[in-house]
Amino acid sequence: MSKTHPSSFRRPHFRVLSDRLAEPRRLIQFVAGPRQAGKTTLVQQVMDGMETPCLYASADEPAVHPTPWLSVQWEKARAMAANSGRVGAVLAIDEVQKVSGWSETVKRLWDEDTKNDRPVRVVLLGSAPLLVRRGLTESLAGRFETIHLGHWSFVEMRDAFGWDLETYLYFGGYPGAAHLIEDPARWRSFVVNAMIETTIARDMLLMSRIEKPALLRRLFDLGCRYSGQVLSYTKMLGQLQDAGNTVTLAHYLDLLADAGMLTGLQKYAGQAVRQRGSSPKLQVLNTALMTAQSALSPREVRADGEFRGRLVESAVGAHLANAAAGGVCQLTYWRERNREVDFVLRAGQVVVAIEVKSGRAPVAFPGLDDFAAAFKPKRTLIVGGDGIALQDFLSRPVEHWLKG
Repeated sequence: MSKTHPSSFRRPHFRVLSDRLAEPRRLIQFVAGPRQAGKTTLVQQVMDGMETPCLYASADEPAVHPTPWLSVQWEKARAMAANSGRVGAVLAIDEVQKVSGWSETVKRLWDEDTKNDRPVRVVLLGSAPLLVRRGLTESLAGRFETIHLGHWSFVEMRDAFGWDLETYLYFGGYPGAAHLIEDPARWRSFVVNAMIETTIARDMLLMSRIEKPALLRRLFDLGCRYSGQVLSYTKMLGQLQDAGNTVTLAHYLDLLADAGMLTGLQKYAGQAVRQRGSSPKLQVLNTALMTAQSALSPREVRADGEFRGRLVESAVGAHLANAAAGGVCQLTYWRERNREVDFVLRAGQVVVAIEVKSGRAPVAFPGLDDFAAAFKPKRTLIVGGDGIALQDFLSRPVEHWLKG
């Protein structure tokens, strides 16, 4: 079914999607991830490498007519499949969440194809994953599987653009902005206006019911300033100068996490079910969001020990959080009185505790010691200082640290 695999810096995802589209048993493939994660490029590369006839259509085009447009694209794919025999055809719909009533239409057409044994394979892409998943679970249960693309890793940015660690810490994992790094002010403007503002204004405010959009924006700004720190919802509301409630704040954190921008890690509680009442640890999913919002230059960041320390911890956290968003593990933190562990990974029965140090590591780590005594993790890791070099840690997939 495939000719050759074209060059792709998202090779694991490329292989997964290629293999799934080659399987005789058909399931809808949902490619999820934040803006600039490479979803469209990935799908187009896979389609370019296939002998099967393929049709790509984007609902982001200004002339799109919602539901009838989707049916028209599907009929085109059916015609292509009819002309190619059992080889069938592949239909990819981008920005599917912008088609009103898309999930019901997809269900009807998909079930028709299944009943009539039409070999049409379908890939759905969306930049508002929460809305797409809602449609999938409500209307398309049992008919789909997900391929999650997180932000670009250090290894991917290094291999694609030749970046070193310091460049990655500051400029993060946005490949579409890589050509602007020689002009940091222009790069920051691009990230703020083309990435942050577009995600909030188009993917969130226009696609979700948000009663307090100003609060959502201020919460994102706060999360970028306090990334790597534990902050109670009450303190957040005080900082945000809003009379809202913690339920609204927690919901907005979920929306920001779903958009691949900011998450609130919950406190690790062993085998017990974690409660949403615990104070979240704020964590950006791309360090570019911190530096672009700070307006500090690369030189100023390197000279600011406190900010750089938070940037280092946030880079480790983003590496782990993107893996967690893809289902590799659960990610939490742990704190008891004045003892804390920066990150706790859990995959099945495997637990790994991680402490991050941006400078020379101290001799003792009482938080790791107390956690190890209470929960018996498989491994405890120190990243930075005299522990695992930050570059080495970021160069390996999170699965490596879970295997031991």
